[in-house]
Amino acid sequence: MLCSPLDAMPSATSKGREYYEQRGDIVWEVPTQNKVIAFTFDDGPDDDSTANILDLLKQYDAKATFFVVGNRVEKYPEIVQRELKEGHEVGNHSFSHPSFVRIGSNFMVTELNKTQEAIHTATGHKSILFRPPGGSYNESIVQHCKKSGLLMILWSWHQDTLDWKKPGVDKIVNKVLKNAHNGDIVLMHDFVSGSTQTYEALKIILPELKQRGYSFVTISDLLSYREQAKNYMEVNH
Repeated sequence: MLCSPLDAMPSATSKGREYYEQRGDIVWEVPTQNKVIAFTFDDGPDDDSTANILDLLKQYDAKATFFVVGNRVEKYPEIVQRELKEGHEVGNHSFSHPSFVRIGSNFMVTELNKTQEAIHTATGHKSILFRPPGGSYNESIVQHCKKSGLLMILWSWHQDTLDWKKPGVDKIVNKVLKNAHNGDIVLMHDFVSGSTQTYEALKIILPELKQRGYSFVTISDLLSYREQAKNYMEVNH
């Protein structure tokens, strides 16, 4: 249940990033003067690795967003409950992790709806965020998300850690630290079978970024900085 290397580059759709970004249909990052970064974790929950990551996030007063897979939510509902209880955000990452550009519209709708139901059953909350498996999207997926009240969230292209490939702790650490910018959305995974590299990398990344003055926020909190910037521009121009 690992993400493919596709990262929603323009080749994944007939319309490129600029088209969707200008319309607010898809978010890759949020330009801001504020030293905030949003860590996101895909493919969980997991009763072991997700729990360890949650412990670490708590230690550094860090909030994050977990894009969960529905069939794993059904398996570990208590982990999703804990994520919300500790101030994190939960997004929809499909029910069985298929490539959304390779399935029919009916299957896509089922995948989204079943995950929404799983999240609601586990927590009583409704997700408003969606990340397609592998970051692959097309116009049909974008339009369905808009109709369903879901905002598609991808990630900063310079912050794809590729941790699902198990590249080594140092490579994950260097990817994040050498490329850290205000408003970044970092892509990581809280479930990579047989690997603790993400957790070990976070033990280095979080204290270093905190020392640099960064705060770690949920996607919804990060989006509020976009609104602040928009309001500032409207008032001052």
